[in-house]
Order: sequence, then C-alpha cells, then structure tokens
Amino acid sequence: MAELNRVAKRMYNVTPDPLRLTFDDDTTGVFELSSAEFFQQEFQAEGRRVDGNGTYRFTTNEDNTAVLVGRETADGWALVGEVVEAEAADGVEDAGQDRG
Repeated sequence: MAELNRVAKRMYNVTPDPLRLTFDDDTTGVFELSSAEFFQQEFQAEGRRVDGNGTYRFTTNEDNTAVLVGRETADGWALVGEVVEAEAADGVEDAGQDRG
C-alpha cells in the first residue's frame, strides 16, 4: 500500500483547528477546513480562508505527490496552485497575500 501524502496527512491531522498553509508561490494563509477525508490514499478537503476571502478545495493529484488547490470563482473553480507546507496556525489572523 502506498504512503499517504505528507502535506495532506498534516492537513487532516490538524483539522478542525485552523491551518497555516503555504502555496508553491510562497503565499501563505490561514484556513479552516469544513471537511477533510481520505479515500484510500486520495485526499479531499474543502474550507475557507479565515479572512473570509474565498472558498477553497484541496485534493491530491493523480500520483499522490502533491496537494492541489482550487478556489471558487463566479465561473466555477479555478486552479490556484499547490500546498507545499501545512502547520497548525498560532492564531486565526491572516497576514498572507490574496490568491486571485
């Protein structure tokens, strides 16, 4: 059986507490996940930034090597990037940049 994705496992283990996520462009934000689950090795989650700036979906890619991020837009969902780090947030304030 394959290993679970390290970042996805961390996101799952910290939830429901707030998470500080770092994306592949070094943007950070604090998120609260309303759902997070594994289907065998595949990870799926949904949540929001605590600054109220959008709804996001997270999923591992096909070969389970990355956690991809999508943001809800007026036209559906747009790929934002990849989560490269996940840690428990010290507080719920969000000093990160906006992800368009």
